[in-house]
Amino acid sequence: MKIFTNNKKAFHNFFVSDMVEAGISLQGCEVKSVRANGISLTESFVVIKNGEMFLKNAYIKPYEMTSSFAPDSYRTRKLLLHKNEIRKFERNMKEKGFTIVPTKVYENNGKVKVEIGLAKGKKLYDKRETLKEKTIKKELDRTLKRG
Repeated sequence: MKIFTNNKKAFHNFFVSDMVEAGISLQGCEVKSVRANGISLTESFVVIKNGEMFLKNAYIKPYEMTSSFAPDSYRTRKLLLHKNEIRKFERNMKEKGFTIVPTKVYENNGKVKVEIGLAKGKKLYDKRETLKEKTIKKELDRTLKRG
């Protein structure tokens, strides 16, 4: 499994749970660009319309070796999931106020996959707390490495 990109900002801004692997509908030159690490998920999110999931605001760099056709870099891309999984996400969005964010893009058995998760927004004090825990863990790792 080769990971192309992680969405670190999602874990900083949200409490992410219920991760699910989803396929993504890409065009040929987009697949080549993703495999060349030309994708960014920083401001992307997932919406549900008419019982289908779509990835919005994900940036895929235009592939340089393509001759004429290059799709829009920020176009909306369809996510491939089972209906019952989509319904579960839709219920959580309506009832509990969750949003759906992509957390990483990777390759699994030759196919490009997107990991999505239910996300609940963090407050400012939660973000500070996670930063504190992160720095404490880094310092602990450094001292264990030295000693």
